[in-house]
Amino acid sequence: MSTNTNNNAAPSGAADFRDVATAHTPFRTGRLVLWIVVALVVVDFAWIIASNENFGWPVVGQYLFDPTVIKGLYVSLGLTVVAMILGVILGLIVAIARMSDDRLASSVAALFIWFFRGTPLLVQLIFWYNMSTLFPAISISIPFGPTLISWDTNSVITPMTAAIVGLALNEAAYMAEIIRGGLLSVDRGQAETAEAFGMTRLRALRRIIIPQAMRSIVPPTGNQLISMIKATSLVSVIAMADLLYSVQSIYNRTFEIIPMLMVAVLWYLFITSILNVGQGYLERYYSRGERRSGNAKPAAEPAATIGEASH
Repeated sequence: MSTNTNNNAAPSGAADFRDVATAHTPFRTGRLVLWIVVALVVVDFAWIIASNENFGWPVVGQYLFDPTVIKGLYVSLGLTVVAMILGVILGLIVAIARMSDDRLASSVAALFIWFFRGTPLLVQLIFWYNMSTLFPAISISIPFGPTLISWDTNSVITPMTAAIVGLALNEAAYMAEIIRGGLLSVDRGQAETAEAFGMTRLRALRRIIIPQAMRSIVPPTGNQLISMIKATSLVSVIAMADLLYSVQSIYNRTFEIIPMLMVAVLWYLFITSILNVGQGYLERYYSRGERRSGNAKPAAEPAATIGEASH
């Protein structure tokens, strides 16, 4: 008799669990009113913007795909990709040096981060652009000896070079701290276990530590990428023909300042929206292990991973 009672109780408990798991918070009247008010405010604001003739929407539509604007957009995207790649690579090197037991490497890395994070990016760009004022020639020479080879600084430090160097070095300083934080988030036992399996520190870093640290590195890196596409607008001050410089060259001729700025705003919003979607996909990809359901013991995963990597 008791056995039947227990058997009947189990399905009921499972059903109750499913009901709780799939339950939704009741949509109360107050929340409905709040949603309606917010929607009305958003629609009203959008209508005010759309119906305001001072924005010059016909001019915006006319120049949105103008060849000069598109060319500037390509320059901004190219600067973003190149500076971000260089920044990540250099940032990884600086982060590893910062965590090194070598006092010299750690001190140099800390000095690099201190300087490039502590000075405004705009100042750095102007500094690189005017490098010829300090050093008319860039040369390779023996210390306190003869000069082996020399170049004119103006021929080396062009607006493109100054923009890439300034953006990449500034980004490297931020990425170094992001990567260092991600590496520190991985338990030190992982590295010790990898060494016990006979793996070198470099291989353990590449096969064990960095893959696990990616879950902490990817989200802030996505934010840095979005910030980078906006930071490229600063290169307009050194006569680099990016997106902002392109729209400025047009409104200096047509005096349509607000419409041309809206062209730049729409393109920046479009690019950053795409990057937001990509960042969300990467975050889901690197956090897929946390969403897996099952009875596997978390403590067993690192050992299995290291065992596979050692082969």
